[in-house]
Amino acid sequence: MDLYKVILVDDEEEVREAIRRRINWEEIGFTVVGTAENGEDALELAENCEPDVVMTDIQMPFMDGLTMIRKLKEMIPDLRSVIFSGYDDFEYAKEAIRLEAEEYILKPVDAEELKEIFLRIKGRLDEKLKQRRNVELLSKYYEESRPMMKEQLIIGLLEGRELQFDLERYQNDYGFRIESAFYCCGAFRITPLGDDREKLNKNLMAVSLKQIVAERFKGVLAVEAFVYLDTVCVLARLKSTQQYNIFIEEMDKICKIAHKSLDANVSAGIGRIYGNAESIHTSFLEAKDAFHHRIFVGENQAICISDVDPSSSVEDYVSEKQIRHIMRQVKTGTEASLEKEIRDFIEKLKRSEVSLSQLQIFYAEFMVELLRLSRGHGINIGGTELANINTYEELEGFSSMDEFADRLIKITGILREKISSGRMDTTKKLAEDARQYIQDHYGDSKLSVDDLCMHLGVGASYFSAVFKKETGMSFVTYLTNVRMNEAQRLLDTTDEKSYIIAGMVGYEEPNYFSYVFKRHFGISPSKYRQ
Repeated sequence: MDLYKVILVDDEEEVREAIRRRINWEEIGFTVVGTAENGEDALELAENCEPDVVMTDIQMPFMDGLTMIRKLKEMIPDLRSVIFSGYDDFEYAKEAIRLEAEEYILKPVDAEELKEIFLRIKGRLDEKLKQRRNVELLSKYYEESRPMMKEQLIIGLLEGRELQFDLERYQNDYGFRIESAFYCCGAFRITPLGDDREKLNKNLMAVSLKQIVAERFKGVLAVEAFVYLDTVCVLARLKSTQQYNIFIEEMDKICKIAHKSLDANVSAGIGRIYGNAESIHTSFLEAKDAFHHRIFVGENQAICISDVDPSSSVEDYVSEKQIRHIMRQVKTGTEASLEKEIRDFIEKLKRSEVSLSQLQIFYAEFMVELLRLSRGHGINIGGTELANINTYEELEGFSSMDEFADRLIKITGILREKISSGRMDTTKKLAEDARQYIQDHYGDSKLSVDDLCMHLGVGASYFSAVFKKETGMSFVTYLTNVRMNEAQRLLDTTDEKSYIIAGMVGYEEPNYFSYVFKRHFGISPSKYRQ
């Protein structure tokens, strides 16, 4: 059984040790992971061990218990606190309540009372943990939300978001499949009849129409139907092009059935059939465009885009979205993920019967985006293969699409490496600038990580992660080391009093300076100088 972690904070060592000894902590589900004699030390201790409960006195040097709890709550929002004090003070008790302390007890601490308090705290912690670990409940919530997640995924495809590129991952994550040989979209629009239109609820009509669609297609075709804004959308997953005609016929019948049952005009637009998920958005746009033609052909029927706009359109395999997706891999992907992205894309191009002129346009646009990306990252491409590429001449020289893929992988790989290298240089420079700032300002007793982040123009979380990665220590530990090393130097080379040196290296409290110095070097400043 995992034990909950406790830290004890009191400026009297005998009090801390008495509390530690008087309770069998493990028996009641806790372990004391550390003790501290003031709030400053407790903050540093908590940063390393992440306690579940802190038990603290109020009156302590350098930082009182209430201030310490406020700061700890910012670090660990779920932290529980127990306050004990030698003062029966109403203001202290009020502040303890505001800080949501579990208990406010008076010294001397009674062992049985304390045991009961911690048993109550354990009950609350157990309940919280039980909620978090209740896999059965989470699974139930997940199963209930899966239809919604599936609907959100399809809406994303209809809207033309870049979900199609991660379609396999989404299907695996959410446990459903929408892959198909062919796709086609339909869209219904409802117009209530009569003069009393305002009182008719179009939303209820849309839900009813969705039900009609589900019942009509059941056992006939695989479709997904749902209400999206003021439209009932239908995504058909077809096994063959022959099923396209069945889809059109059923959509037309649904319009006529819904017209009678809902006492409303119901028209449907139908987009073209496509062989890839990338074009679901195109088919949906065509479907919406088609039902706008009802002004010419009449209501209560399905209108196919190929009937009202017979001009054939080539599938958009080389759109800006695909280029943006590859550029994202250049910026943040690995060498392997970038290569996979490009090869998957080229395979789609092979199946698309894309023309040479379309490919030339794509390559030119691709290079423009690549150059724009390099400029955005401040990368000089002079002297690299990216500098003088003639896209038209290169395309004429390729003997296969695989050669074209190899070329794209090579030139994008050059930029990916430069961006990755630049990112590493950026983190090193950030750490170096931070070290310099600390070196210049360690004598300021108010120096904090927030001041440093404001100077550097970065967020505290990002800075902390980068600084620890580059230096191997936290901001507090690094600052303490700098101050102690400087204090040692001043003791070696000057005759200044210890309290003067304390102020010079950023400590307002000489006693606290002596305490930190002794903890750092194992000897007090006065003995060190001797």
